[in-house]
Amino acid sequence: MTAETHGDRQLAVRLGELLGPRHPVAAAAVVTPEGTHVASRGTDADADADFDFEIGSVSKAVTGLLYADALTRGEITTDTRLGELLPLGDAPVARVTLRALSTHRSGLPRLPKSAQPWRRTITLWRNGTNPYGETLAQLLLQTRDVPLGTPRSRYSNLGYELLGHALARAATTTYSELVQQRIATPLELDCFYVPVTADELRPTALHGRSRRGRPRQPWTGEGLGPAGGIRASITSMARFTAAILDGSAPGTAALDPVAPVGGGARIGAAWITVQVKGRPITWHNGGTGGFRSWLGLDRNTGTGAVLLSATAASVDRQGFALLAEHSLSTGNSDSNSNSNSNSNSNSNSNRR
Repeated sequence: MTAETHGDRQLAVRLGELLGPRHPVAAAAVVTPEGTHVASRGTDADADADFDFEIGSVSKAVTGLLYADALTRGEITTDTRLGELLPLGDAPVARVTLRALSTHRSGLPRLPKSAQPWRRTITLWRNGTNPYGETLAQLLLQTRDVPLGTPRSRYSNLGYELLGHALARAATTTYSELVQQRIATPLELDCFYVPVTADELRPTALHGRSRRGRPRQPWTGEGLGPAGGIRASITSMARFTAAILDGSAPGTAALDPVAPVGGGARIGAAWITVQVKGRPITWHNGGTGGFRSWLGLDRNTGTGAVLLSATAASVDRQGFALLAEHSLSTGNSDSNSNSNSNSNSNSNSNRR
């Protein structure tokens, strides 16, 4: 049975070709200087409903924008330390600078050991439960005993959780409100939010599934928000992407690479830049227990692409291909559309 599609017909067909039956519920957006196209498949018979997906670690890219914006506002400096904004006492992590957090060079692990990540991962595999439900207070308690490693490139969910909450404290608000005030409201993103509990999910919230089609609980939690807790519809993601490309989004300096992250890639504030067929592509991906996401930009041609899926199977390769098709067309190039990335993808089964 063919999944019902909505939106731009040509893009809907391409979405089906790229993702196939493995991703029965998915959506795509393409933004070019000529306009924006959006399509979805398998969501619902109601074509007017704009369903929301978990965007996972693309939330870090949002936090990166908020970091760069806070620098512009003078609320922080690159050398501001976590202990100046969060109640961490004399814990080692209090010495970490926001700049180090923004480029994943803080010396912090992916998650604190006290959070028992392997036990949570096993529980996720077996029962589909949400492994990240901490409040901010619980997150800070787990963080106080975390030792600092060598400040080298090391992807850290914990680091971005702390960065986002520190930015919120600098703005005297919460992270969920910060996203609303500085991203969602000014950019008119109707469905772009940070649910702290499952009770805060909107009626349009999709339910994710594992690679084998097993249901997964939604990933919500106050602590999680800045690193992987944002939900968004494809329409809002399209507007978000367009705003980044035209410079109307806050903090777009976050996209500018400032440090190497391996494999020839470079990082700004969360955003990764790689060379694909001689073109610099700026991107981030995301994954939760039941969702995968990808957002990529060819800033030279003003082109962007987004893929969202309610199945926990990677859409990275397909995202790069979709972006290449449209950026090459925009740039009047005859390259093929099967570009992939030498990427710094956070390919962990419990990633976000």
